[in-house]
Amino acid sequence: MKVKKGKDVIAFNIMAYILVGIFAIACVIPFYLILVGSITKENIIVTVGYQFFVTAREFSLEAYGMALKSPESILSAYGVTIFATVAGTTLSLFFTTMTGYVLSRPDFPWRNGVSFFFFFTTLFSGGLVPWYLLCTKYFNFSNHIYSLIIPGLFSVWNMIIAKSFMKGIPFEMTEAAKIDGAGDFYIFYKVILPMTKPLIATLALFVALAYWNDWYNCMLFMSTSDNWNLQYTLQNILNSTNALKRIAAQTGMQVGQLPSEGLKLAMTVIATGPIVLLYPFLQKYFVKGLTIGAVKG
Repeated sequence: MKVKKGKDVIAFNIMAYILVGIFAIACVIPFYLILVGSITKENIIVTVGYQFFVTAREFSLEAYGMALKSPESILSAYGVTIFATVAGTTLSLFFTTMTGYVLSRPDFPWRNGVSFFFFFTTLFSGGLVPWYLLCTKYFNFSNHIYSLIIPGLFSVWNMIIAKSFMKGIPFEMTEAAKIDGAGDFYIFYKVILPMTKPLIATLALFVALAYWNDWYNCMLFMSTSDNWNLQYTLQNILNSTNALKRIAAQTGMQVGQLPSEGLKLAMTVIATGPIVLLYPFLQKYFVKGLTIGAVKG
């Protein structure tokens, strides 16, 4: 039986759709301007600014040509970034969910004490210099691919989110599985994990974005360009272009119109394009995932 909607409900829905539509367009416009600007001539960007449309006279792929001047280095950087993102995200989810599950179980007697030690690390840090010396002198992070994975492997904040989510799973299910003879690892993989898909999808997106956008660890530990990730490679291309423009301005050397502004936009498209494709696959989990840890009435 259909329930007839009142005029106030219909008016509210119309206003809600309009406001959400305007907000969605406002979010899409910056990405659209970046894409259009990346295929626009440099002199047009400098003199006119960003435009919504580009004509045939204003169209140019010079920025992409400069960004992809050395395609083998870009492909190598993509490979490093993809490997670090996939491996880091997988291992991070494994350790984070397992730790959150253990600390959420009421039959674990030291859960409060162990949770305090995790939480304590979010308030105080040993500092950058001791951490760097520890990583390079004792862990031998220099020029090794695992230096891009291990530093971001575990997040206390993500662990707290996982712990809060798993607290909502009835402990009676774990007890019932134990009565049937299941072990702790079997319960975790066969009973708990299938019920935490929104949690895993949300954390996977957060962790994958952190690994994909990371350049700081690469700057600290990678001295050879063979192991540079995508973000750090693109940053060095941009720095080289800006340095060349400064040298040309100081010496009077003619190097032509370098597409520095267009290069920034082209590198943004190159760097963010693949990770944007991840959103549609995880979108259905966002609504439930955003309520993780919320207070239930």
